[in-house]
Amino acid sequence: MKDGFVAKQTTSIVTGGAGFIGSHLVDRLLEKGHQVICIDNLITGSRDNIRHLENHPSFRFLKADVSKDTELELGDRVDYIYHLASPASPPKYLKYPIETLLVNSLGTYLLLKAARKYNSHFLLASTSEVYGDPKEHPQKETYFGHVNPTGIRACYDEGKRFAEAITMEFYRQYRLKTRIIRIFNTYGPRMQASDGRVISNFISQALSGQPVTIYGEGEQTRSFCYVSDMVAGILAVSESADTIGQIVNLGNPHEINIRQAAELIVEKTGSKSPIVKKNQRLADDPEKRCPDIGRAAKLAGWTPKIDLKEGLSRTIEYFSEELKKSK
Repeated sequence: MKDGFVAKQTTSIVTGGAGFIGSHLVDRLLEKGHQVICIDNLITGSRDNIRHLENHPSFRFLKADVSKDTELELGDRVDYIYHLASPASPPKYLKYPIETLLVNSLGTYLLLKAARKYNSHFLLASTSEVYGDPKEHPQKETYFGHVNPTGIRACYDEGKRFAEAITMEFYRQYRLKTRIIRIFNTYGPRMQASDGRVISNFISQALSGQPVTIYGEGEQTRSFCYVSDMVAGILAVSESADTIGQIVNLGNPHEINIRQAAELIVEKTGSKSPIVKKNQRLADDPEKRCPDIGRAAKLAGWTPKIDLKEGLSRTIEYFSEELKKSK
């Protein structure tokens, strides 16, 4: 083990820990005094997100693919496994569809086996995409979804649905301490400008003076959760005894349509960018997306704190600084 790791410290593994949400989770776990092993194969994550931790005595990075590398050196004790590894935005999982399916199927299976070996708590980061283009609104955890199982988004949607199914079987068969979170749209610093998400697209376009592009009339809705709220939710769920064996939505229930989001970002960046409509949308793109977070509030005592205007201000500041660095 790395020098500085102490046997009695809580040890947490974060797969996908060099990604957007994963790197923020790693930061927070270290702040809480955990030893953290970050595992990432870097096909969508970035070393830049964890570079500030390279000399941290309680941090260790393993470049590995959890769906392939079965002999990982994890040490003698693992208390928590946070499984966030997976491409998570349409351009990324459409570029890596097989890898997305494998990390959510075989990767989840291997990590569940590790959790059983170490008697660890296991948290699966699933997604609101398991609801597909929903017929129920807002979406509750009891809703089974409306998903195209063979469409172009199925590598992600169905990959996560399988991951949920096998996680629940390990809970039922072996009484493993599992939890499943369904993450709704999240934004904040360390988002990649090229990841194809609504917020990053709009901010990048507005800051560079390009047209801000929406699809159709922009009436499709989303709810956006700031990343620090999301991480707080992940920790609240993982640390609550009442959430073992449960599925919990995490997101901000404030719903806004895409045109409103574009207008707000143009306003907050002070941009002169026009808002331009495009006709073509990605196949199976949902019309509505908004979480019911009653279960998170009841079982984990969690609700988001950062409103959209404040979160956008912080995110725009980050993107502005990154733009300056690139010049």
